[in-house]
Amino acid sequence: MLQNRERLDLLIAHYVSGSLPEPAHVLVGSHLEMQLSAARLAGVMEGFAGEALSAVPPMALSVRERRLNEIFASAAPPEPESRIAAKSRFPASLRAYAGKDLADIRWKTKLPGLRHHVIEKSEDVETSLLWVRAGRALPQHGHHGLELTLVLEGEFHDHRGNFSEGDVSVADETLDHRPIAGKRGPCLCLSVLFAPIALSGSTLRLLGDIIGL
Repeated sequence: MLQNRERLDLLIAHYVSGSLPEPAHVLVGSHLEMQLSAARLAGVMEGFAGEALSAVPPMALSVRERRLNEIFASAAPPEPESRIAAKSRFPASLRAYAGKDLADIRWKTKLPGLRHHVIEKSEDVETSLLWVRAGRALPQHGHHGLELTLVLEGEFHDHRGNFSEGDVSVADETLDHRPIAGKRGPCLCLSVLFAPIALSGSTLRLLGDIIGL
């Protein structure tokens, strides 16, 4: 779990710098909404970034008047949403990105006891919601690239430990695992996948996990 924590802290640093792709930015932003300790860490990082920026010598703006006119002519920014809107089961960042709330999601069955809803899919990334029946194991798999998973409701565990609401699993080529949803209720997750997964493990166990035994 320590390695996962370190990788997540690095993601938060990239979030603060504004360098994450939109799906990852949304996932980390949702994580910050759900976990106060993570939001505090981001605030500290923002403070350090502000101090570093203030130390940079100012540069003359050669087109000052034009830039000022563009700023004053631009539309006012939208009113910020509340941290987590009333009655919403999604963090505000995720709800704005998905364009809907949990009650409006149209699920598709991927495997027995496993449903998913694709929010965005391109050649580079797939962002989706996953609903896993309580106690269900997902087939053991490895990764060809980065996958980020935010637990929205419920929990799951693998050999690294337990991931509960607001936690983020950071998986890459070094990880081969078999996630199992907690037994107290379904597990709802936001997944951002930057590369395909590869099934692994014994054929007998894979077959059982695929059919949901």
